[in-house]
Amino acid sequence: MMCIGMFMAILDVQVVATSLPTIQGALGMARDQMSWVQTAYLVAEVIAIPLTGLLTRLLSMRWLFVVTITVFTIASIGCATSTSFAVLMVWRVIQGFSGGTLIPAVFTAVFLLFPVRLQGIATTIAGVLAVLAPTVGPIVGGWITETYSWHWLFLINVLPGLVAGAASVWLLPKEKPAFAEALALDIISIVCMVMSLATLEIALKEAPDRGWLSPFVLALLSVSLLSGIAFVRRSLGRSKPVVELRTLKDPLFAVGCLFSFVLGIGLYGSTYMMPVFLAYARGHEALQIGSIMLVTGVAQLLTAPLAVALERRLGARLLTTVGFVLFAIGLGLSAFQTPETDFAGMFWPQVIRGVAIMFCLLPPTRLALGHLKAAEVPDASGLFNLMRNLGGAIGIALIDSIIYGRAPVHATAIAHRLMAGDVATAKFVGIPLRLFEGRAPGPIDPVTQSLLEPMVNRAAFVAAMNDAWAVIAILTLGALITLPFARAKWWGRA
Repeated sequence: MMCIGMFMAILDVQVVATSLPTIQGALGMARDQMSWVQTAYLVAEVIAIPLTGLLTRLLSMRWLFVVTITVFTIASIGCATSTSFAVLMVWRVIQGFSGGTLIPAVFTAVFLLFPVRLQGIATTIAGVLAVLAPTVGPIVGGWITETYSWHWLFLINVLPGLVAGAASVWLLPKEKPAFAEALALDIISIVCMVMSLATLEIALKEAPDRGWLSPFVLALLSVSLLSGIAFVRRSLGRSKPVVELRTLKDPLFAVGCLFSFVLGIGLYGSTYMMPVFLAYARGHEALQIGSIMLVTGVAQLLTAPLAVALERRLGARLLTTVGFVLFAIGLGLSAFQTPETDFAGMFWPQVIRGVAIMFCLLPPTRLALGHLKAAEVPDASGLFNLMRNLGGAIGIALIDSIIYGRAPVHATAIAHRLMAGDVATAKFVGIPLRLFEGRAPGPIDPVTQSLLEPMVNRAAFVAAMNDAWAVIAILTLGALITLPFARAKWWGRA
């Protein structure tokens, strides 16, 4: 039941992304307001994730899940019935905050409710759903939008939410809430954490458009840094902090968090770039895009049983190495796309990434959380999942910066090579070779230039996107440098 809630929370971001233009038109939103439908959710989510440990202690795992899944369901109804941008924003913030607690709560339950012999299976189920949601989101969102209306992007959460909430009252273990802890809450720490994460998330959203050195972005990053430092100082100086950061002294947990962060870059980065490429370079609709991206999800499902079997028999470091090497290869293969690349050219990179993802998630999760004391798991799970989300946010900002920055450079270089008569460049751009080879090298006349400009821009965009694929592949592979530091004498299987 808890996995259903987590799946809904992660899926919600992806299905809504496919229908933002539809929602914009229905509510009469300005174009620059459209992206805030997603940003409002993500900011609230990233704030809620590290607070899950505190909320678990206050409410108990049982009532935290019941309350948050209920609030998430109500907020989904509120989003579906919104009649204006302002109303939708309020409900998206509520939905994002409640959804954010559902994700780490599941991984907390894996290590608190299950014996060691079943934790591998439980982690696999949670992991499959966590990484499957971003993959199937585009096809689900595209199908709903084309078949019904944008309201159902939110209303699909209602029935599963009600069932999961009602069942969890009976299925989850009964614990006494510790409301007394609320009296000792460090409100200043909470405010500092909220300011730090919210300004960071907004800065990452705005930086690719405004520039990383623009006054607005620099101001946001400064506020994020200063408030983050204040939060860390207060947290380390208190016996009962809002979020227990001292767990990061544990090398296994710290390295596991780093791998979670890098996985977020690759996972969310790839599920961001593929729809953008297929929509802009290939001109596909949402449902077509989702169908092509389904390959990764199928590969993940087929690999899950193998991942469980190997995770029981082989060391976490070995499986993590295999997973991240394969994932880097899958990302790197996408760095050779052309404007004509479609399903066939994307098939094997997706298969490799889908196979690798299970080994990038399960062993690092066990590495980070499997050896911790029960009291440490809720806070640690929040930090571990926060790192994946931050990795995704930073990764997408990095990707946008690479694409926006490199595309003009590639366009200029392509134009120069075309004027020099380079046949390989003409083939990459998509110019019929019989026409290209018949002209003499030199400046291109205005009429031909106007005809070629869209093709050159598309080719430059694809080349810039290939640069982004290569960068995240290198980052993914580079994370393995830290693996030798993940050692502890009491971690026998690693």
